[in-house]
Amino acid sequence: MKRMRIIRALVTGCFILMAVITVYSQTHPYTIVGTGVTKCYGNNAEITCPTNPSDSFYGQNQGITPSYQDNGNGTITDLNTGLMWIKARGSKTTWDSTFLKASQCSTGGYNDWRIPTIKELYSLINFNGKSGPTAAQCIPYIDTNYFGWTTGNTAIGERVIDAQDWSATKYKGLTMLADSTVFGVNFVDGRIKGYPQYQPGTGNTVKYKLYIRFVRGNTNYGINNFHDNGDGTITDNATGLMWMTDDSGSGMNWKAALAYAQNSNTQNYLGYNDWRLPHAKELHSIVDYARCKDYTNSSAIDPVFSCTQLSDEGGNINWPFYWTNTTHLDNMGGVYVAFGEALGWMNMPPTATYYTLEDVHGAGAQRSDPKNGSPTDYFLGYDQQGHPVYGRGPQGDVIRINNFVRLVRDASTTAVNENNNDQGLNIYPNPASDLCTISLGRVYSTVHISIFNALGLKVRDLRFTNTNAADLDLTGLTSGILSVNVAFDGALVKLKIIKL
Repeated sequence: MKRMRIIRALVTGCFILMAVITVYSQTHPYTIVGTGVTKCYGNNAEITCPTNPSDSFYGQNQGITPSYQDNGNGTITDLNTGLMWIKARGSKTTWDSTFLKASQCSTGGYNDWRIPTIKELYSLINFNGKSGPTAAQCIPYIDTNYFGWTTGNTAIGERVIDAQDWSATKYKGLTMLADSTVFGVNFVDGRIKGYPQYQPGTGNTVKYKLYIRFVRGNTNYGINNFHDNGDGTITDNATGLMWMTDDSGSGMNWKAALAYAQNSNTQNYLGYNDWRLPHAKELHSIVDYARCKDYTNSSAIDPVFSCTQLSDEGGNINWPFYWTNTTHLDNMGGVYVAFGEALGWMNMPPTATYYTLEDVHGAGAQRSDPKNGSPTDYFLGYDQQGHPVYGRGPQGDVIRINNFVRLVRDASTTAVNENNNDQGLNIYPNPASDLCTISLGRVYSTVHISIFNALGLKVRDLRFTNTNAADLDLTGLTSGILSVNVAFDGALVKLKIIKL
């Protein structure tokens, strides 16, 4: 029956393309959900969305629309990621105890609940949120039609924003007063930060408490599958995104960062003209939380990428913050992700009259910076040597109005010939069981063929020399649609095979 359905699809010409596109777009194991934002912003206010690439602030596309399903049993399914979440909001708990509680949870009749990684947890954030001085004035950074949400309990002395969620991702370094740190998402103020595992100043004897949301399903979510294309680009086969190998090499304000993407398209940078400044969740997808300055003496990104080294506000070796195209409504700042330490100026110890530069929230934190202006507008005081320091917020977050850029594009679109024979290629039989052949039309000196399964994972990597045909052994591969990249003479052709 399964084989008949596949063949029936093949003989209906218009349906073939639709079927292939649908399967391809829904089978990336790490589908990046959009930010939920449908408006556009300038430096300080909402603007009419620009429609011409030459317009100022053009390029604020926020990705695919979030989509959820209430299962009626206390669980919510994310229809984009395949992750299932518990709907209700629990009470605050210590990080250590969350793992035991997850193992004991049976909501919805399931017994495989887990603590979400920071990438899983961040998939839920919605940047239509905005924090305020009271709970009534807050707009949640999460869809409360589906998910429980609360603010801090001001009656017991908490701030409104004291309602963060733990993730399972522990920072490889230490923050502030050498604190053991765990990453979390704050759905009240819309940020990722590292939070102390223990109450600061207690000698690791009193455990810090935050909220927790359990998740299950799609255990591949958040796991990258990078491929260096050898042409200045990196493809993540897990997300379907292609990235610049190098970053911009220098900082720029937010408006200039958006224009940088369009200028790159005008120049057909690396052979493509559809680059964009990534939205917040796209950029966050390439953070490598196994890496940081304290642990690997590197930025928090896979070494397949190049990351510009810089001298930070304290004169130390560090790495950049990177702009996203997403606006943070709390302060109309541009959202950025720290690939070096998330630095801040603090009084250390608290009784000190001077400021010390600290890694306050960890590499991989997501915060927001002013889009234009000067850091000197945010004077805090002086460091121990009497130098002026600039920052804002309770942790004195350093101000980098000129942040770096790393552009992205959809790897599955443009600049390749998808499912056509412009290069004289022919694939047969298709559908195929264990063996098929690609006819190349003429002899090529070198042919490189990569085969990817429905999850975007490479399952065959083949090279042929001096041939006009390539035999592909499909034995042992899972049935379904396989993507085939055929590279030769500077051309790249993408084909599909139906594996029976």
